[in-house]
Amino acid sequence: MEKTSRLKGFYNLPMEERRKLVAQFADLTEEEVNLIAKESSLLPDIADRMIENVIGTFPLPFAVATNFLINGKDYLIPMALEEPSVVAAASNMARLARNTGGFFAQTTEPIMIGQVQLVDVPDPEYARMQIYKHQEEIIKLVEEVDPVLVKFGGGPRGVEARVIDTPRGKMLIVHLYVDCRDAMGANAVNTANERVAPFLEEITGGKVYLRIISNLAERRLARAWAKWKKEDLGGEEVVDGIIAAYHFAISDPYRCATHNKGIMNGIDPIVIATGNDWRAVEAGAHVWAARSGKYTSLTTWEKDRNGDLVGTIELPMAVGTVGGATRTHPLSKISLKILGVKTASELSQIIAAVGLAQNLGALRALAAEGIQRGHMKLHSRNIAIAAGAVGKEIDIVAARMVQEGIVRMDKAEEILRKIRGEKND
Repeated sequence: MEKTSRLKGFYNLPMEERRKLVAQFADLTEEEVNLIAKESSLLPDIADRMIENVIGTFPLPFAVATNFLINGKDYLIPMALEEPSVVAAASNMARLARNTGGFFAQTTEPIMIGQVQLVDVPDPEYARMQIYKHQEEIIKLVEEVDPVLVKFGGGPRGVEARVIDTPRGKMLIVHLYVDCRDAMGANAVNTANERVAPFLEEITGGKVYLRIISNLAERRLARAWAKWKKEDLGGEEVVDGIIAAYHFAISDPYRCATHNKGIMNGIDPIVIATGNDWRAVEAGAHVWAARSGKYTSLTTWEKDRNGDLVGTIELPMAVGTVGGATRTHPLSKISLKILGVKTASELSQIIAAVGLAQNLGALRALAAEGIQRGHMKLHSRNIAIAAGAVGKEIDIVAARMVQEGIVRMDKAEEILRKIRGEKND
C-alpha cells in the first residue's frame, strides 16, 4: 500500500489510534510507539548529560501535522509545541495545497560562517590583503580540523576578510566558510576558528578575541513555494484579504513581528522535535528579515494570472540530521524517522514548507473570520484544564465557555462548580 500523509479525520481519532497510523507510516517499532506514549520519554540519566543542573524533564505536547506533499513526497511532520491551532492550521493549508501539487522546495549548499575577531591591528586594510594572500594556508588548516567532514564532501569553501568600524576602533573580521554537510556545524566551525586564530594573529599583528560561529547562515538558505486555488480558500475576496494582511506586515514592523512569529510557529516546533537549535534558527530568520535595513516579511503573497494565491518563503536554515541532540534525545531520533529524511537539506526544505503553510493558516484566519474564533476554541481546553477540570469535564467546560463567548479562568471555574454541583444532585 502506498504511503500517504493525507489522513482524513486524523484529529478525531483517539490518541492510541493516531499513534498506530503514524507507526504504520514510519514503520515504527512497538518499542518506539511505547516511547512516544510515555509521560516522559527523556530519561533522567540522558537529560543529566545533555545540560547542566538538571532536576527533571519538561515535556511538550508531541503531535504530527498531516497532509504535507513536498517535492512530490508525502510527509508527516512531527511538532513539539504548546500553542493551540498551529498543527490544525498547518495541516489544513497543506491539505488545500495538494490540489495544486503541494509544496516545492530547495536549498543552497549547507555552508556555515565562522568569525574570528582581530583587534589592535596596526594596518587593518593592508592586513586584510594579507588574509587573502595566505588564504590557501588558512584553508589547509581548516581541512586538518575535520578530515571526516572533508571525506564526506564538506570542509572549507573560502575565506573572507572585512574591516568594520566600532566604538573601539577598526576591527578586522575574518570569515571562514565551511560546508557542514548534514551537521548543523557549530562544533566543526568553532574548532576551525580556534585552529586558525594563532596564524591570523601572526600574519596581521593583531590580537584575536572572539572565535565563534555566526547564526546568520546567509549561505545556507531554504526556499519553498506553493499555490492555492482561490475557491479552496473561500473566494477572491479572501485572497484579497490575505494579500492586504501581507501588505500590512511589510509596511509596519509592529504587525510584521507578529506576522513572522506566525511563520516561526510552524518552524520552531519541527526544529525542537528534531533536536536542533531553534534559537539559532530564530535569530538567523529575524536578522535575515531585516537585511535590507528594514524589518520585513519572510514570506511573499501574490495573486497569479488566474487570481489564485501564490506564496513563497526564503530564510537561513541551519539544521542538521547528525550530531547534538538529534542523536541524543530519543524522541528526536524518532522524529527524524517519522519524517524519513536522509539529509539536512531535505529537513530544511520540509521546515520551510511548513513555515509557509502556517503563515497562510494565520493570514486566512485573520482575513476570513478573525484569529480569535478558532484560536480561543482550542485555547478554551487549556483554560479548562488550568481551572481543574479532568476527563470529560474538560470538553464540557471548554464548550460552554465558547458557547457563552467568555474564555477566562474565572468563567471556567464557575462552570466547573456548576457541573460538579449537578453531578452531586
